[in-house]
Amino acid sequence: MRFGVVVFPGTWSDADCYHVLDEVFKQEVDYVWHKETDLSRFDCVILPGGFSYGDYLRCGAIARFSPVMRAVEEFAEQGGLVYGICNGFQILCESGLLPGVLIRNESLQFRCEWANLRIEHSTSPFTNAGIKGQILRVPISHGEGNYHADAKTIAALEDSGRVLFRYSTGDGVINSEANPNGSINNIAGITNERRNVLGMMPHPERCCESVVGGEDGKIIFQSLVNHALTGA
Repeated sequence: MRFGVVVFPGTWSDADCYHVLDEVFKQEVDYVWHKETDLSRFDCVILPGGFSYGDYLRCGAIARFSPVMRAVEEFAEQGGLVYGICNGFQILCESGLLPGVLIRNESLQFRCEWANLRIEHSTSPFTNAGIKGQILRVPISHGEGNYHADAKTIAALEDSGRVLFRYSTGDGVINSEANPNGSINNIAGITNERRNVLGMMPHPERCCESVVGGEDGKIIFQSLVNHALTGA
């Protein structure tokens, strides 16, 4: 499987994603500079975390107009897998590839800590290596991770099974105490209607090796590899 990791000015989780794909999963991976416009050589394109263009205006608002994003949109329309992490999730929302918006954390504080995520569906290209209801311990690092959308959009996401991850307690309870940013319905990650585009605020690339404190993030990357091999 061949991955492309998009790099905008201000991106800083690109090296983490590259390391995990190259060293942990032994997959082909290339960096993709934001001015590139041809993604045809990739099976999956990752928009990693960071502060693209310094987060001026709004997080992801300028990156949305980078040349590569037109290519990302076309890639997704053709069925390619697109995975946005943290700032990547914000960019996907700004570009219209995912609905809703990420706003300031309810606490108005930057949160850098471990969070528990409950897998809501295990039949997607991003979660097939997990089990529905499984709890993953994954770090977060954001100031604008508070997912919001209008009531109609939230209902559509919930009814169609497009909420893949929800913040929870360690034993899977969904409550306000487990919600680190105020996201509606404790939403931590969603997909588009075709389920080939995922955006999530937590950073699974930071927990794929025991030396960094955990390996639960491997579930997402293994799912992508599984999908390439089996189509599951």
